[in-house]
Amino acid sequence: MIEEIIILVLLTLIPFLELRASIPYGILVLHEGWIFVFIVCVISNIILVPLIWFFLHHVIHIFLKIKWIDRVYQKFVEKSQKKVKPYVKKYGKIGLALFIGIPLPGSGVYSGGLGAYLLGFKFKDYLKASVIGVLIAGVAMTLISLFANETLGFLIKVI
Repeated sequence: MIEEIIILVLLTLIPFLELRASIPYGILVLHEGWIFVFIVCVISNIILVPLIWFFLHHVIHIFLKIKWIDRVYQKFVEKSQKKVKPYVKKYGKIGLALFIGIPLPGSGVYSGGLGAYLLGFKFKDYLKASVIGVLIAGVAMTLISLFANETLGFLIKVI
């Protein structure tokens, strides 16, 4: 049980994968109960929120003194701003939550956090949007995984 929790937490902490990988892996590969997988993955993803904010406010500036890291960061910043800005401009905090909650590669707590930081969000607003977004993504990925498991289960022959 502890091993499965560690695997789910580590998958959830990987940028660009987050819940989009950990929930299907927990349900479809580890064959754990969906409630257990949902709770572990959602809590792990929410724990990332203050860590990302702290990193962006206090640590990133040290690393940006290294030229190649600065170049990679600047490219990531441009992509994040282009993706997040339309949602935030049109819908505000709810737009950020929707961006974080969309279960597609490139959206999630990491890019949402960077976008919120660059667009001048307060931590409290980013935290609220992130929790809502993580819950949206968690529910969506759980439903997709359960649906896929039930729908595609007839294709897999158990020996």
